[in-house]
Amino acid sequence: MNYPQRTLNCSQPRVVHLGQDHTLNAWVHRLRDHGNITFLTLRDRYGLMQAVIDDQSPQEVRLLTGELKMEYCVAVTGPIRRRPEGMVNPQMPTGEVELHVQQLVILSRCQNLPFVIDEENRSTEATRLQYRYLDLRSSGMQRRLILRDRVVRSVRSFLADEGFLEIETPTLIKSTPEGARDFLVPSRLQPGSFYALPQSPQIYKQLLMVGGLDRYYQIARCYRDEDPRGDRQPEFTQIDLEMSFVRRDDVLDLTERMMQRVFRDGLNVELELPFPRLSYHEAIDRYGTDKPDIRFGLPLLDLTATINQTAFQAFRDVVAAGGCVKALVLKKAGEQVTRKRIAEWEEVARKAGAKGLAWMRVQNHQFEGGVGKFFQESAAAMIRDLGLEEGDVLLMGADSWARVCRSMGMVRLEAAKSLELIEAGKFRFLWVVDFPLFEWNEESGQWEPAHHMFSMPKAEYIDTLEQNPGDVKGELYDLVCNGLELASGSIRIHDPDLQQRVFNIVGYPLERARERFGFLLDAFRYGPPPHGGIAPGLDRLVMIMSQQETIREVIAFPKNTQMASPMDGSPAPVDEAQLRELGIRFL
Repeated sequence: MNYPQRTLNCSQPRVVHLGQDHTLNAWVHRLRDHGNITFLTLRDRYGLMQAVIDDQSPQEVRLLTGELKMEYCVAVTGPIRRRPEGMVNPQMPTGEVELHVQQLVILSRCQNLPFVIDEENRSTEATRLQYRYLDLRSSGMQRRLILRDRVVRSVRSFLADEGFLEIETPTLIKSTPEGARDFLVPSRLQPGSFYALPQSPQIYKQLLMVGGLDRYYQIARCYRDEDPRGDRQPEFTQIDLEMSFVRRDDVLDLTERMMQRVFRDGLNVELELPFPRLSYHEAIDRYGTDKPDIRFGLPLLDLTATINQTAFQAFRDVVAAGGCVKALVLKKAGEQVTRKRIAEWEEVARKAGAKGLAWMRVQNHQFEGGVGKFFQESAAAMIRDLGLEEGDVLLMGADSWARVCRSMGMVRLEAAKSLELIEAGKFRFLWVVDFPLFEWNEESGQWEPAHHMFSMPKAEYIDTLEQNPGDVKGELYDLVCNGLELASGSIRIHDPDLQQRVFNIVGYPLERARERFGFLLDAFRYGPPPHGGIAPGLDRLVMIMSQQETIREVIAFPKNTQMASPMDGSPAPVDEAQLRELGIRFL
């Protein structure tokens, strides 16, 4: 098709172009027909521009204008002129000028739209995903994908400056247990055998360190057959990196500086370094989660020692049985905390495993409401010791340490949302470190790795590793931002004997370990360097930066909550002939 090609995009026309003839190639975003004059708002991925067709335009242009509809793809040519006085649009970068159309070519037509393409698509997600190619035209989706591109380019630039090599690792690999189910790919040439799609490049990046490549990264595609949720997809992307001859602080320092660079390049936001650090135990004890949101206060307070000074027998019994009492202080929230809100927060606590939620407020220098009557004698001392003021509300839970922390942590988040304590547009990072290396699985009756089997125990636990695995802390670290886990990493085991001890603890005797990881264990016999790494989630990072609730908003072609694509119909049945060729049949 022969058509006039653009000389400017829709964001470029300015006063400096007055009197010049230019061509725009774009979509009809809006169309206003006033009889003898028609205004077109044209759109491409760069911006919006107004074009005008009037009685000074050629007759063939005016005739063709009657055919135009929204989302027709067009080429328009004509001089750039100043908008009439009173019609300047200061909300548009191009709002001082317009293109006076002298030539109009319809490049393609558009049938009736399933939704209006605008700043943000307000249709149901099912409709948006079915017509994702149209949804991608919205400025909101384009803005987020442009941000994603800026983030990736910033990461690549930063890591190149730091001496990293971008190296691809295989997509078809051997199936190895990494916590989630593998996606399996049958081999045609070796019937009955399967490749797996990588859940992460974990083993291969360690082999790159054995290979002496020292500093590796890739923007890695990863695949996990697990139930989707807002911040999870079956296929996702990691900023995967590994370094030799490093300790934990080296990895944390580099990651902090990378995040600082990414936020500066992507959002023009300056992050303050270093990020605060909490041990795993401190995070649970203070916030009830290993992914604490620290954009607001509300730390959990421990009232275990105080409760025996009160008449609240229910809590005293819990403490006598070895339990714990945790509380939240909602400052000056007396008027906002209604019985309805208390009931909602209590339901949150129950869903997290608690038996209930106790509350009371400070009024007239006493505790009133809820369980306040049980605290009359101890009120003065508690109000003084906790620094409480008139109108403060105290929320309390009692149970085992783990359960009460978890339930009160959930209440903390809900209270912050209800009382609008979370400041929008704020980014608060922290490190959670010193995770348990192992966790007990009640169903299987054995120890499992808390993260993965290749993480180094902290030095003080190595000699007594097998004596009490539950006490062992690992050289593990998570990067958390705004209450979401953004990255996980660890210093890796490079000693084959120590690696085998860890395999034994988690139920991988030598024969089974060699069957699954023989090539890694063999490599470790040839002088592996100490090494460690981390893998920030690219999708989650862009989701946080663009202040979205789901990573589906920052992925061009995501799956829905059923792990399916309404647009292309995947997953879908395949021909019997293909199955026979692969040696597969369904029983």
